[in-house]
Amino acid sequence: MDGIRQERQEHEGPSVDLRMDVPHSARVYDYLIGGKTNFEADRVAARASVSAWPSLPISMRTTRTFMQRVVRRLAEEYGVRQFLDIGTGIPTSPNVHEIAQSITPEARIAYVDNDPIVLTHARALMSSSPEGRTCYIDADLRDVDSIMQDPKLQAVLDLTEPVALSLIAIVHFVLDEDDPQGIVRRLMDQLAPGSFLALTVFTGDTNPEAVGGVGREYNARGIPLQIRDKAETLAFFDGYDLLDPGVTLVHHWRPDQNSPQVRDEDIAMYGGVAVKRA
Repeated sequence: MDGIRQERQEHEGPSVDLRMDVPHSARVYDYLIGGKTNFEADRVAARASVSAWPSLPISMRTTRTFMQRVVRRLAEEYGVRQFLDIGTGIPTSPNVHEIAQSITPEARIAYVDNDPIVLTHARALMSSSPEGRTCYIDADLRDVDSIMQDPKLQAVLDLTEPVALSLIAIVHFVLDEDDPQGIVRRLMDQLAPGSFLALTVFTGDTNPEAVGGVGREYNARGIPLQIRDKAETLAFFDGYDLLDPGVTLVHHWRPDQNSPQVRDEDIAMYGGVAVKRA
């Protein structure tokens, strides 16, 4: 894709292997929500998944608006000033820092992803307000220590104060054998009381056959994907206090006037937000 090559030439940054011939979850997601930062291998994988379940783009776009509502609510209603966004994906405005800093200019955001193309676009995630700060960390969700011990994260976030951990459209790429609930607990254990967990889980509860087809398409192309039910989703929040309305399909979580009007059968993502008590 010429636009991506030009982007790499125009922006300073490390030389990385984009592996254009191999689909990557972040780039497939970018295509599904209408982005242009993807390659043919990503588009082929996305189209095959949409053939299995035509509502997939609706579900992914609705998940993106869930993230936006969560950040806005946490900043406005709960006074959150720090965010750790893991599985950031390719920058798509409004990003977490743009939402949070529009409410609280001094908000601080640490972004984490492991897709080389996200690294090439990291500058868009570093455009902080003068009062706030942002950083980007190239790391895998499964490597908790490399994330939490990274000097950039420790320079931007004060871990003695509450942080909102955002895991949106990411944990379904962590298989059960890697203990995703344990990974989330290890991350939350290093955050102060009063911190929040915002998380989504890819589910087949609304359309098992079609969503199962999506899972098969992803897995066939080397993108491991785990579909989970509501009980498995609730397990991620064990030990934390869920905010109302609890774990719901993402379009039912505190909708506002900008929320899309969609049918339950078009959504394959549960979402919830919980707080860590002392």
